[in-house]
Amino acid sequence: MSSKAVLLKEDGNRHFHSGDYVSAEALYSKAIIADPTNPSLYTNRAMARLKMNLWESAIADCNECLKLSPDNMKAHYYLAQAHLELHDYYDAVEYALRAYDLCVKTADKSLSAATALVLRCKKERWEHQDKQRRRETRDLEDEVLAMMERERDAALRGEEEEDVNALGDAGGARTEIEQEWERKMERMRTVFDKARAAEEKRRKVPDWAIDDISFGFMHDPVITKTGKSYERSSIMEHLRRSNTDPLTREPLYISELRPNLDLKQACDEFLQENGWAVDW
Repeated sequence: MSSKAVLLKEDGNRHFHSGDYVSAEALYSKAIIADPTNPSLYTNRAMARLKMNLWESAIADCNECLKLSPDNMKAHYYLAQAHLELHDYYDAVEYALRAYDLCVKTADKSLSAATALVLRCKKERWEHQDKQRRRETRDLEDEVLAMMERERDAALRGEEEEDVNALGDAGGARTEIEQEWERKMERMRTVFDKARAAEEKRRKVPDWAIDDISFGFMHDPVITKTGKSYERSSIMEHLRRSNTDPLTREPLYISELRPNLDLKQACDEFLQENGWAVDW
């Protein structure tokens, strides 16, 4: 990085930490002009732009950074945040997972934050999907009931034509038809009500899905040599402070952790049906 770019970046950092994001963004922009090949300058400006709610501009900066440094963790992390604010939930989850994977690969200290972001993105994506599903269910109920009303009306018209041809009284038959269709429609409403009640019922989060260190829902569980599983970010943060097993206090090192794939699959399957659990 050129000396001019370094000075501009440091000045931008001072303004950023003081909360003057506009000045920080301007200084980072000048630093980029001085050295357009430095990826950290783009992530710094993206960070300032996120604070200013300039989501599209922050995304543009992160994309420029990734052209220079495809495995830049900060760029993926900021992209997840920006896409989440724009309600691009699928892109947000994708970038958050990439940031998480890069943290794991490099043993980055931001792993806890990356884990929290993954769960937040997944939670908001699920809530978005849930709203869509509920809306589609309501639309389906309205459509089914409207179709039943049309069939009822057709049946009533048919009865009227028969009675007119027979010179009879349509009153009694019409009442029977109306009552029969009202019973059918009421049963249909009951079916939809029961389905909604079952979907909205919140089940208890199983103990095996809860991390004993952070007490959060596990996203990426790993297993120790004693057979105990923890959320990866939680146990790694613990081991950075002390190379001991949280349960037995015996020596334990990061290299001894192994992915618990079966538990991860079980957690993923539970979240697919109970997306609210990520907020546990």
